[in-house]
Amino acid sequence: MTEWDVKKLRILRTLRDRGTVTATAETLLMTPSAVSQQLTNLSRQLGVPLLEARGRRVRLTDAAHLVLRHAEAVFAQLERADAELTGYLRGEAGQVRVGAFSTAVPALVVPAVRLLGAEDRPGPQVRVREAEAAQAYELLSAGDVDLALSLTAHAPTARDPRFTLLPLLADPLDVALPADHRLARVPGLRLADLASEPWIFGGSGPWSQITRAACEAAGFVPEQAHSAAGWTAILAMVEAGMGVALVPRMASAAERPGGGVAMRVLDADRPHRHVVAAVRQGAGQRPAVARVLAALRQVAAALAGQGSAGMR
Repeated sequence: MTEWDVKKLRILRTLRDRGTVTATAETLLMTPSAVSQQLTNLSRQLGVPLLEARGRRVRLTDAAHLVLRHAEAVFAQLERADAELTGYLRGEAGQVRVGAFSTAVPALVVPAVRLLGAEDRPGPQVRVREAEAAQAYELLSAGDVDLALSLTAHAPTARDPRFTLLPLLADPLDVALPADHRLARVPGLRLADLASEPWIFGGSGPWSQITRAACEAAGFVPEQAHSAAGWTAILAMVEAGMGVALVPRMASAAERPGGGVAMRVLDADRPHRHVVAAVRQGAGQRPAVARVLAALRQVAAALAGQGSAGMR
């Protein structure tokens, strides 16, 4: 295999840019004879002539230009590596493992990763693990993730010394109705207007609790006609006219309900589920984790600021 010497390649590139051996030596704080010797050695290593005499000066051969064309990619990669290493030494880079429940991945985590990737400075490498919201604190405690997205319904008490909880987003709950439902276009729809409807929600767990709590706050106990845990299944049943459901706005944005589903905002009731970020106590001070948290907050703020046009 051909031996590539990065130091000598830099000298060759400087000669191309500066034009003469003397100017190259001045730029690199070398003597002209040292420059010539290094380039002679590089030519020997590569097995091709790199310079040819032209009067009192030298010019780069076609082979030298070919070598430099490939060397530029090497120089660029080394620059990126150097910048990333600098960020790592400052604690800004490195790996951050994020655990998130299913609807939080496309709505919060993926946009946050894109934000970090768009920054000029090197960012942390984010590794995503999809997990149930209830698993968040187990994963954190076991050291399997560095940061987790969960719901306040699963959060430990604020006095738990193991974790720091950071509110991210109050995710509105909208109601999904069949598009031809008699209430699909009624203005000022309230949750209580749906008290006699068949409802679709999970048989147990947080979403069952959230749905029941929202309906009971509106003055009725929902009749559970069907049980499903996945939003694809829930929305398919709504579209088929089998019932109505409360759907987090993050979920409806990810699932993009078809034309057979009418998503309605409940302005009067304003039910929400609360999304939190959790880290192990003290871990939020790590610069890499702090950068991921900042990106998540930025995405969450943008989501909170989005209007509900087209969902009424």
